[in-house]
Amino acid sequence: MNLSLKGKRAIVCGSTQGIGKAIALMLSKQKANITLVARNETKLKNVLKELDDSDNQQHNFIVADFNDPDTLKAHINTFLSEGYNAEILINNTGGPPAGQIMNAKIEEFDQYISMHLHCSHILVKALVPHMKKSKFGRIVNIISVSVKAPIQNLGISNTVRWAMASWSKTLSFELGKFGITVNNILPGFTLTERLKDLIKANAITYHKKEKEIEDEYKLEIPSARFANPEEIASATCFLCSNEASYINGINLPVDGGYSATL
Repeated sequence: MNLSLKGKRAIVCGSTQGIGKAIALMLSKQKANITLVARNETKLKNVLKELDDSDNQQHNFIVADFNDPDTLKAHINTFLSEGYNAEILINNTGGPPAGQIMNAKIEEFDQYISMHLHCSHILVKALVPHMKKSKFGRIVNIISVSVKAPIQNLGISNTVRWAMASWSKTLSFELGKFGITVNNILPGFTLTERLKDLIKANAITYHKKEKEIEDEYKLEIPSARFANPEEIASATCFLCSNEASYINGINLPVDGGYSATL
């Protein structure tokens, strides 16, 4: 199996930590040229140094805050005007904080729909023309296993993730004939700062110790452990490769069997 992405450029959002960083590192090992996207320039520069460049890949980064879609649009337009483009787009944005949906404010739905759906759409609209010309494109959205079934105490996140999944499926109908695939990776409980924050929040909500929450989660996972970010990255890399050219419009759980749905 040949997973090489030599000659391709990948834009990886949220790539200074966790799953996004793991994806960027793994794609670079498959010889892709990487454009990192995140809001912290110092962290971007640090990750840039870690990327594999053994095939003389040219890596760079874009400083962008997904709380500001207009600025993101301006930055991606500048990126294109400087002669860059990309055949691979990894949409990956930090999830909304934990909390029950009855406590959610309307403004919070607006904020996270903007961060996830609006910003992803801005990037897709900017990059798809080049993908069409190349007759090759890979759009992979890192969402959540909550797309299969809502997770308790993640009210806003459950709502926003489903919106992203529906947007992605619709997009796959429209772009498949151009050699562009659009797929979703649905991570389960993964060892990131996001998971640590969720455990802390649930410990407060349910008046339990963090270790109790952690143990309860693991009991629900047939693999009886949390994922490493690299395991999510491996599935993502496969979907970006030529080997996955006939996989389009799917939700792929990478969750150790957590989801009870087919």
